[in-house]
Amino acid sequence: MKQTKKSRLEKWAAAGFWLAVWQAAAMAVGQEVFLVSPVQTLGTLLELLPQAEFWQRIGFSAGRILLGFGLGAVSSVVLAVAAGRWAWVEALLAPVMQLVKATPVASFIILALVWVSGSSLSVLISFLMVLPVLYGAVRTGIESADVQLLEMAKVFRLPLGRRLRAIWLPAVLPAFRQGCSVALGICWKSGVAAEVIGLPDGSIGDALYRAKITLSTGELFAWTFVIILLSAVFEKLFLALLDRAVARVLGEEGV
Repeated sequence: MKQTKKSRLEKWAAAGFWLAVWQAAAMAVGQEVFLVSPVQTLGTLLELLPQAEFWQRIGFSAGRILLGFGLGAVSSVVLAVAAGRWAWVEALLAPVMQLVKATPVASFIILALVWVSGSSLSVLISFLMVLPVLYGAVRTGIESADVQLLEMAKVFRLPLGRRLRAIWLPAVLPAFRQGCSVALGICWKSGVAAEVIGLPDGSIGDALYRAKITLSTGELFAWTFVIILLSAVFEKLFLALLDRAVARVLGEEGV
């Protein structure tokens, strides 16, 4: 308990330090167009909160970005399992995953605009950015499975469900969890970037672009803070739900 309180105090102290640095930098610059203070950013955010449009934009962007994440998570698990089962699938997917990881997000966004509408762009880009991250995480988990346990399960002819709960899930889930933590952050960054370029009406990316062209630096910082907060909140919620589901499944199995 004491260690937890100490850790929290350290985090709050670090946050307070960097907020003080930000405030000092804003005061030194003295031009709101170039850099607004945290106090001004908070004030702008409080002005946005009561507006219905603010929450509509959050719902619009969050729904599409999280849909892309969900599709990427499901697809990555299916493809990773197939690659673990058949070597030719792994060989076939290897250059595709490497290509997706190496290609700049902006290039994907511009190319994708030829094929999809601006409102669907964030779904596709989020999906593409999540896919190689979680595919690699699941593959790592599969490869870390205990070979001796697998051989024993084969000898005793354990049902597939028992093997999944007793061997595969304990091996894969830690890597998958870590991959989800990374992928959710990438998902939000790439999804909003797609909206900034595609400019779908009623999105967070559209609000960022409008704030930039009107030199509304306070709104720009406020929306940026909202994106960071949403990413952190959804990451915490998703990982908590994942941990709960894992505990329940493994608990029922008694391992």
